[in-house]
Amino acid sequence: MAIQQWRNRRVRAGSGEPLRRYRWWQMFGRSLRSITLPSGDGATSTYTVDVRHAGDMTDGAIRARLYVNGSLQSFAKTPTRFSVPGGHIEVAINGFGLKRCHYVRTDGTEQQLSPDPASAEGRRARLHHRHPGLSRVIGLISIALVVVGLGVEVPQIIESLSQVPLIADSIGTFTSPVRLPPSINLLIGLAAVVGSTERALRMRSSWFDELAS
Repeated sequence: MAIQQWRNRRVRAGSGEPLRRYRWWQMFGRSLRSITLPSGDGATSTYTVDVRHAGDMTDGAIRARLYVNGSLQSFAKTPTRFSVPGGHIEVAINGFGLKRCHYVRTDGTEQQLSPDPASAEGRRARLHHRHPGLSRVIGLISIALVVVGLGVEVPQIIESLSQVPLIADSIGTFTSPVRLPPSINLLIGLAAVVGSTERALRMRSSWFDELAS
């Protein structure tokens, strides 16, 4: 409860400025997700969350902005949540993109906000809808890339850490069973980044994605 109250205090009122159109060159640097919710008078309103992953130009902070029918209503640094009719919208990121952008109803049920069709997330969702079999294969490949990256990089990281004198004197050193040329290590690391990025497009990435990459 304390964490949720702290997140609510971070929300600031918006100025009503209009939502800027999504551009193709923002495909991997901007997330734009929306949901339409009923208003109290029987009408509906569209709630859109806009996240620029490179951060704001003023201070570099990554903020989520909530637009209602195209006008900025509020904003906050991530992770945060915005109060909306019938519940709230939770927004969180990691090093590869959105980790969470869900509408959480007062009864606890959740619904992902829909990505803008022009975004990388929207294109990935369209691929899943049109070619579910291919989508599942791509998903399995992305998991495999991350797992391989984790299996190769982590033992080498542990070996490097174990060479620190304080650690070596306390628990001894560790020799990684994996020894690869730097060029192969680089390729495996890049492959893990690709896999983690693909998972982030589906909001499936987690802590081990960042560890493997």
